[in-house]
Amino acid sequence: MKSEGHQKRMPESGGTTKPGSVNQSPAICVVAGIDSGVGKTMVTGLLARWFKDTDNPAITMKMVQTGGSGLSEDVVAHRRLASTEMAEEDAMGVTCPYVFSVSCAPHLAAQLDGRTIDPQVIVNAAEELAGVYGHVLVEAVGGLFTPLTEDLSVVDLIQTQNWPVLLVTGPWAGSVNHTLAALETLERRGVTLQGMIYNLDGSRTIDPRIIDDSRRLFGRALKNLGCRRPICDIPDVSCTKTYCVDFSGLFS
Repeated sequence: MKSEGHQKRMPESGGTTKPGSVNQSPAICVVAGIDSGVGKTMVTGLLARWFKDTDNPAITMKMVQTGGSGLSEDVVAHRRLASTEMAEEDAMGVTCPYVFSVSCAPHLAAQLDGRTIDPQVIVNAAEELAGVYGHVLVEAVGGLFTPLTEDLSVVDLIQTQNWPVLLVTGPWAGSVNHTLAALETLERRGVTLQGMIYNLDGSRTIDPRIIDDSRRLFGRALKNLGCRRPICDIPDVSCTKTYCVDFSGLFS
C-alpha cells in the first residue's frame, strides 16, 4: 500500500493522451457516475474487457474503496468482468491506494479509520499504471461531488488533472435531473466528456417510454454541448460471459 500523506494542496495536472493508442483514446480516463449505485464498477470491468478483446493494453483502478478491507472488491469485480487475472499492482495497492472499512463518503471513511487521503497518491498511482499498461480506466467513487477530503471532491480532482470522463447514467427515477446537472457541471468546469454510457442493466421493470424519453433528453443535452459521440447502451444481458459491449463509438 502506498504511504499516505497529509498535504491538502491540489495535485499537479497529469492528463495526457497516448499517441498510437485506440483511436487516440486518453491514457487515463475516469469512469464517473451521476450517483452511487449506477453501475460504474460493471461498466469499468466491461470497458477493460473490450480493450482486451480489441488487443489494446489497459488496466483498471479504483480511486477509493469504502466498506471493505484488503483488496478492493470493485477491482476484483473488474478483473472478473474482464476475464483477466489479478495484477501484481492489485496486491501492491496501486490499483486502489485507499481501502476503508466503513461504507460512507471517503473523507469520513478515512477519518473513522484514523487515516487521511492524499489526492496526489491517487494521481501517482494512475500515472504509474499508465506508464506500464498504456491505458488506465479509473473508477471514481460515488458521484461527482463526493468528497475525497474536506477540501476536495471527485470532480475537483478530475478537473485539476484534465482527466476526461465517461459518464455513467441510466433510466431510473431522478436520473434525468442528476444527469443534466452532471453534464452542466462538467461543461462549466471545462472537463472533457469522453462520452456517456446508458446503463440498462436491471431495467426490465421500467416503463420503456421512460427509458426512451430519458435517452432522448440525454442525447439532446450532449448535442447542445457539442459532444458528437453516440450514447453507448449497456443492455440487460451485458454481464453474461458470452456478451461484450462495443465501446468503439466512445473512442472514435
